[in-house]
Amino acid sequence: MVESVLEVEVVYAAVDRQVLLSVTVPAGATVRDALRKSGVGAEFPELDLASCPVGIFGKAIADPDARVVLAGERIEIYRPLLADPKEVRRLRAAKAAEAKARNQ
Repeated sequence: MVESVLEVEVVYAAVDRQVLLSVTVPAGATVRDALRKSGVGAEFPELDLASCPVGIFGKAIADPDARVVLAGERIEIYRPLLADPKEVRRLRAAKAAEAKARNQ
């Protein structure tokens, strides 16, 4: 009996480079299975594939160990944010308010 296989993509963008890998996985493979099989961990040893945040087509996956991949999906590995966007906006608004108060 021939085992059914699926083709998926794994993408990761580091600060200095990005990679898109095509991976063939058996039907029923999970997101973490596809990550391990992709070899992205060998290219980026700083990645902890067992716990890194991931998503599919821009939507975060809550449990990558249970989520089964479908043919043609793009698994994205997310980096931690360098700055909290809410904090950056708050600081920018405070700076603008301060500048406005000085100019009046």
